[in-house]
Amino acid sequence: MTHARSARILDELRGRIAHLDGSSSRQSAVLPFGLPEIDCHLPGGGLALGALHEVAGGGNGAIDGAAAALFVAGVAARTSGKVLWCVTRQDLFMPGLTQVGLSHNRVLLVECRDETGVLDCFEEGLRCNGLGAVIGEVARMSMTASRRLQLAAEASGVLGFAVRRWRRQADASDYGHPTAAVTRWRISVLPSEPLPVPGVGRARWYLELLRCRAAESADYVVEACDASGRLNLPADMGDGRPSKDAWTSGARR
Repeated sequence: MTHARSARILDELRGRIAHLDGSSSRQSAVLPFGLPEIDCHLPGGGLALGALHEVAGGGNGAIDGAAAALFVAGVAARTSGKVLWCVTRQDLFMPGLTQVGLSHNRVLLVECRDETGVLDCFEEGLRCNGLGAVIGEVARMSMTASRRLQLAAEASGVLGFAVRRWRRQADASDYGHPTAAVTRWRISVLPSEPLPVPGVGRARWYLELLRCRAAESADYVVEACDASGRLNLPADMGDGRPSKDAWTSGARR
């Protein structure tokens, strides 16, 4: 069976499932990554709009959330409209967001007293269809809370990201608990692109798609978002799949 035929059969099955569970009338638009290796794996050919997605950092990134924040900022940069970002920690680095294409002029930063406030603002933001994306930084997210966020995103068509961050490394095990998010990602930092001269090359990430509704999990090695918010595949890794030593440095810290 050819790849094209397999993809067509999978799309037909997904359509039937959507019709049976009543989701065929919901928002079906997607935002492609622009990388066929990733887009072909995702239902609809990209990241679903009008949906909630979970993102967390791997290793030390589970606490600082830097790679996860840059990943979602790069995606949000390719949407239209303002981006609402809800936080409890005052450590969002605007120059870093600008480097991945998200202008500080587009970011509406809301600083909340606690995570209950973040979830409240997150949900209200997702109900506003004039926003390009809504991002909320939380450590814990129950099934009930995530379901409310997912329903709000479905109603407005706005892209929602829950960036999961924890105070302690041990608390990151909470990331395995079920939620209503459509996809769940983990972003780990890898050694940067090697250069022929001394210097620091383009950052690389180990992208893990841990959960995806109507698709299997997957993983990729990619070059971090550029100034237009787009990922790229390393020149020495054409299919984006990690090599045997991809975890040697960075990803398993």
